[in-house]
Amino acid sequence: MRIEYNYRENENLRRSFNELAEKVFGLNFENWYKNGFWKDNYIPYSVIEDGKVVSNVSVNACSMNYDGRIVKLIQLGTIMTDPDYRGRGYSRVLMERVISDYKDKVDGIYLFANDSVLDFYPKFGFKIGREYQYSKDVDNNCETQAVLVPMTKKEDWDKMVRIITEKEQNSRFYMVENTGLYMFYLSQFMQENTFYVKSCDSYAVAEVEDDTLILHTIIGKGDVDQVISAFGNKIKKGILDFTPNRINGFEENELHEEDTTLFVMGKFFEEIKDDKLMFQAITHA
Repeated sequence: MRIEYNYRENENLRRSFNELAEKVFGLNFENWYKNGFWKDNYIPYSVIEDGKVVSNVSVNACSMNYDGRIVKLIQLGTIMTDPDYRGRGYSRVLMERVISDYKDKVDGIYLFANDSVLDFYPKFGFKIGREYQYSKDVDNNCETQAVLVPMTKKEDWDKMVRIITEKEQNSRFYMVENTGLYMFYLSQFMQENTFYVKSCDSYAVAEVEDDTLILHTIIGKGDVDQVISAFGNKIKKGILDFTPNRINGFEENELHEEDTTLFVMGKFFEEIKDDKLMFQAITHA
């Protein structure tokens, strides 16, 4: 047994990593890699047995803009062990290695866990964190103005990377310096969820479910109400999957997601423990 990390250019290990991710989560990172979005800020730490990846904890460098200042965080994800190799303590070994490598270099570490492992992460010093979601009922008489921005070709993705890099977001708390994680979603599973709102020169990543708009982020300084109204008069409710700069008029509720629990550690999370924030859903690793 040995530990390898940051091996994305090793074709054999990358293939084995993808095979394990397919087996455990039904995910494959190969297109993300080939499209150029697997950057240095996604670092798998893996246990290797007989040349094969059998257990993994991935580090995502997820610095955040929090009220205008940059906070260095890492998010742990793709935490998995081959069923044939479970019970050998590999996840524990990897967690200890990652925490040792990063705890003194960043302001905090966080992850999202499913219900089957809620007793595991407190063993390493993680605490359950709280998130708060904002929503409002809307009465909108406007015609639809939001225009779908295609996300199907490389030139579309390259343009969006520039936009995310250059524009601020209308949020108190949003990820910076990691366009690859945004594009993990936008270039694959959410190719029809990016819209441009000309009236406020902003981009919205959003989903419409019946009369409800789920707004994942606003890239630009567009006002939240203005962006919601741009989706037309069929929208009767807006749900935000991020924390807006201004919460006046919004209903606030503690977020409870099925089979998803936030765990946190580090000085930043102690500092903001009474603040009512939400990690952008499209930056979950």
